[in-house]
Amino acid sequence: MSVGIVETKYFQINEEMKLECGKTLKNVQVAYETYGNLNDKKDNAILILHALTADAHAAGKHSEDDKKPGWWDNMIGPDKAFDTNKFFVISSNVLGGCKGTTGPSSINPETNKPWGLDFPIITVSDMVEVQKKLIDFLGVKKLTVVGGSMGGMQALEWSVNYPDMVDSAIVIASTSRLSAQAIAFNAVGRNAIISDENFNNGNYYDGKLPEKGLGIARMVGHITYLCEEAMHNKFGRDFKGIPAFDFGIDFEVESYLDYQGRIFVDRFDANSYLYITKAVDYFDLPKKHGSLKNAFEKTKARFLVVCFSSDWLFTPNQSKELVKALIQAQKEVSFVEIQSTLGHDAFLIEVDNQTKIIKSFLRGKEE
Repeated sequence: MSVGIVETKYFQINEEMKLECGKTLKNVQVAYETYGNLNDKKDNAILILHALTADAHAAGKHSEDDKKPGWWDNMIGPDKAFDTNKFFVISSNVLGGCKGTTGPSSINPETNKPWGLDFPIITVSDMVEVQKKLIDFLGVKKLTVVGGSMGGMQALEWSVNYPDMVDSAIVIASTSRLSAQAIAFNAVGRNAIISDENFNNGNYYDGKLPEKGLGIARMVGHITYLCEEAMHNKFGRDFKGIPAFDFGIDFEVESYLDYQGRIFVDRFDANSYLYITKAVDYFDLPKKHGSLKNAFEKTKARFLVVCFSSDWLFTPNQSKELVKALIQAQKEVSFVEIQSTLGHDAFLIEVDNQTKIIKSFLRGKEE
């Protein structure tokens, strides 16, 4: 079953936000959706934290004619992993995004023009602080935080920064800090955008968009979301037709990446891609707290850490590092490595396995 027709709502933070970089933001707007109902104790809330380029629309449809449901619709709803018969599920767009929450494409009140690269550099911690304002506004007292990939980073930050509010954390296909290789892929994507002839130092909103650069950045990203086995199973070395003996698109895998790049530019802002990938690069719990064990000392949450065997972007070993540190800090933690051939994208696709695991874990919250 689906949660049905849903509406994206907007919350305005009237107070000035102090960012980790030292700068401030005023009048931050947050786009969010909710599914299910908050109970009388206000302790049945689950905050869904999205990955890099998703948004607040995690489940349901915006209208009867809407052909595309929310990005995690197969996991959120009645009797699903995040059961809206039992839980009050919240999803919000991150700070720096381009889907309703304040970001570089938003209007700078001092210039009445889009921020562009005048938007301050943000961090995962800043994203979480904005989310905390929303959660307080909604009246939530206790919270489960859930996220895959960058969403898992936010879940970790939540559990560390707000230990009295977070009673459970589900961290899926994530890490306490990016590897040098992952940072390198992000750097290539950003350079593709910045090098686009239409980038214009981020001031492209009244002209041609840096579509080629953003498309290439998305192509690079999609390579990391899959894995060798997934690519082989999906495309092999298949040609689209007869080899053309030129530098156009010959192989099915080339066609796939080209398609992903082209459709991405229609829904995402290039500047947001720059800011969000940089925030992910900066995320480093061990460095911030002296060690990963130290980071978890004050948290009071129970943890579920899930990883996928073929994920080479956020590897199983990185998840095991989280588990080791949680055990050293004497925290309650469950760990599951799901055997999968789908790479990093498995957290969006491996629905049945994750549903069983998550439902089992959440029974502890119900009790």
